[in-house]
Amino acid sequence: MEFKRVARSGQVPEGIVRRFFADDHEFAVARLNGKAYATSNYCTHLDCMLSSGKLVDDGIGCSCHGSAFDLETGEPICPPATVAIKTYPVQERDGEIFVGVEAGEMPVGPRRRRKGA
Repeated sequence: MEFKRVARSGQVPEGIVRRFFADDHEFAVARLNGKAYATSNYCTHLDCMLSSGKLVDDGIGCSCHGSAFDLETGEPICPPATVAIKTYPVQERDGEIFVGVEAGEMPVGPRRRRKGA
């Protein structure tokens, strides 16, 4: 597993979700109760961006139709989504956030960013 730098710690304040990239991978990165989390950025219901949603209870909520997912497991905790999102291990060190990606792992979700952008 390779940990890729995605952001400075200060870019993800408590209770906020933001969109970050590492190579071809796109993540929704959130901070809840002081801990940083990373998930795939697209809801499994209709591919809406989770980074435009907000945190709800212990999960990340989709702004399109109200689905919510557990930040630890990715399991849906509120419909209409019934399929889990991908979660990634996170390390914070020296004021930066790193997300773990398996070697050769394909990006999750639709491609909404030009290659090389």
